[in-house]
Amino acid sequence: MRGLNLIDGVKIKKLRVIPDERGRLMEMLRCDDDLFINFGQAYMTTAYPGVVKGWHYHKKQVDNFVVVKGMMKVVLFDSRKDSPTKGEVNQFFMGVHNPILLQIPTYVYHGFKCISDEEAMVVNFPTEPYNYDEPDEFRVHPHDNDIPYDWARKDG
Repeated sequence: MRGLNLIDGVKIKKLRVIPDERGRLMEMLRCDDDLFINFGQAYMTTAYPGVVKGWHYHKKQVDNFVVVKGMMKVVLFDSRKDSPTKGEVNQFFMGVHNPILLQIPTYVYHGFKCISDEEAMVVNFPTEPYNYDEPDEFRVHPHDNDIPYDWARKDG
């Protein structure tokens, strides 16, 4: 992303969209991609317009987000004490107008907000399957926390 100091370990893949008269095809994650690590599972999650889902991080799994419907503002915060980008915030506008895959490393807080007029849908390809007995998910409140980010729209 132009002019953005990416949080250490964050990777972006511009997605290839192949349209024809029948519709379109978009490859998201391939096992021969440079950023491919491991396949744990694939799942989708959605948010309604204006809804914020966040913040959380993982200790084991790396997430690979693709927004396949609508638009999302995906925000990352690096709180890792030994990271060269400690304290950095990254925000990405992802979805139908910007088809990218965003790879989110372990211990990086992340969340998203639906910024489209319709429900937005994220497909995630985490490197680990969800463990129902011991979830690898560590949460803080979306608004009441120490993360230096305001989810409000920035008009101007």
